[in-house]
Amino acid sequence: MDYSTHCDELEFEGARFVELARGADVDAPVPACPGWNVANLLAHVGYVHRWSRYLVNVRAPQRIAGQEMGLSRGPVTADWLAQGVSELLVTLRAADPDEEMWAWGDDQHVRYWARRQLHETLVHRSDLEEALGIASEFDPDVAADAIDEFFANIERAGDFSPDVKNLVGEGDVVAFRAHEGRVWSVRLEPEGFGFVEGSLAPSATLHGPAAELLLVIYRRRAIEASRCSVEGRRDLVDHWLENSALL
Repeated sequence: MDYSTHCDELEFEGARFVELARGADVDAPVPACPGWNVANLLAHVGYVHRWSRYLVNVRAPQRIAGQEMGLSRGPVTADWLAQGVSELLVTLRAADPDEEMWAWGDDQHVRYWARRQLHETLVHRSDLEEALGIASEFDPDVAADAIDEFFANIERAGDFSPDVKNLVGEGDVVAFRAHEGRVWSVRLEPEGFGFVEGSLAPSATLHGPAAELLLVIYRRRAIEASRCSVEGRRDLVDHWLENSALL
């Protein structure tokens, strides 16, 4: 998916999130985010859109703390959420995606933020739908891109997801296979993990439709509650899922 498509899909996901927020019970708990209710979730998404928009707008050469930005925190309404999405999209679409800037992931360019905010919004849209009792649906191509982005970012997530350091092993390969054709494979070594390509036989494979695989990888859904299944060593898959959450 290219930059323009990421922006278009972000516009689509942002609009869906806003519509879900209209009339939502803000006191309803969000099962995917323990301790949060819908009000907390809406505030988080609206704030993160504004935070990333500020970073792109100034082409931040390093991380800038939110408290230094003077960002709006509400009142948290559907209109406030819509404004945040709109302003983010205007900034992204006016920017050169190849311009260098800070990002917490591996891709240190403006384009990182269109992709990151698309998938941030997509996953939290599913959180909101679960809180509201609505079944989530994803475009398989967008879901696969979200999985791809997750694996692209996980190596840089140790600063705020310290359990990533536990992703070690004795050389076993764990594969994540989407039924639509994509495969991501990691090798767990004593000193850490790395990504592998090719036909190397995995010790364990978690497979399922891309949308279901995404929810399991992001720990939004247990394997048993999904349309995913495991071949080979279940303990390796559990070890990965238990320690790879982006907190």
